[in-house]
Amino acid sequence: MTTALLAVLLLASADAGPAAVWLGPKPVKVPSRVVTIAPSLTQTVLALGKGGLLVGVSRFDEAPEVAKLKRVGGFNDPSIEAVVALKADLVLVQMAPANQKPVEKMAELGIPVLALPLTRVDDVLEATVQIGAALGAEERAKALVAKVHQTRAEVRARAKTRRPLRVLIVYGFAPLVVAGPGSFVHELLLDTGATNVAQASPSAYPVFSAEAALVLKPDVVVDVADVDIGKAALQALPGLKQARWVKPPSKDLLQPGPALQNGLLELEALLYPR
Repeated sequence: MTTALLAVLLLASADAGPAAVWLGPKPVKVPSRVVTIAPSLTQTVLALGKGGLLVGVSRFDEAPEVAKLKRVGGFNDPSIEAVVALKADLVLVQMAPANQKPVEKMAELGIPVLALPLTRVDDVLEATVQIGAALGAEERAKALVAKVHQTRAEVRARAKTRRPLRVLIVYGFAPLVVAGPGSFVHELLLDTGATNVAQASPSAYPVFSAEAALVLKPDVVVDVADVDIGKAALQALPGLKQARWVKPPSKDLLQPGPALQNGLLELEALLYPR
């Protein structure tokens, strides 16, 4: 995973817990010019069937549906000028300390902002409901949430017959960032019947030393990093080289949005292939 995306995870985790917050003026009843400042929020808007409202997205967005849209900076450094120039009547942003000042400035300039926490699964589902309400897609939002609940229930039912594998999920190797308790990936991992070897960590996205990682002795290491720098050295360490190393076929496990259920199914298939 790139340094920029690692920073997103670490900063976002510091803001876990609060509910969604409206900033700025009261939003128009049905917005027509929406800006998203996180790929997962873009995916949510698209899944709600409201992609036609989007006029700007973050520089990290890769969905083909938004390839031609204006970029408004990154998660931590959104461009106030770009958002204002687009005449946005709604900005959707993931809460994090690093983007608080520019987001508050947008609100001061008269742009309605919906700031959403996306750390836990419940955060993601509540954000779907909130965005659906803001965009006039309440029923579609309920259907998306119901599908996630259904998928999780099906995976949990299959998990009852499994041996609980010891798993380490790695976001980046330099520094070594892993999935800890309180993260949505940790919750999805538990759904599969596996045990998170980093479950005693003090944060959702802890940074480990190599020495701390090797004593965990996982059965499986799930590599969701974008960059392999530092990976070979970690794989060679006693306690880790015996593990089965796997990599998801997509980035869905990284996206706290509608793709979350597919990420869960990919994780299950990697850990417990049929």
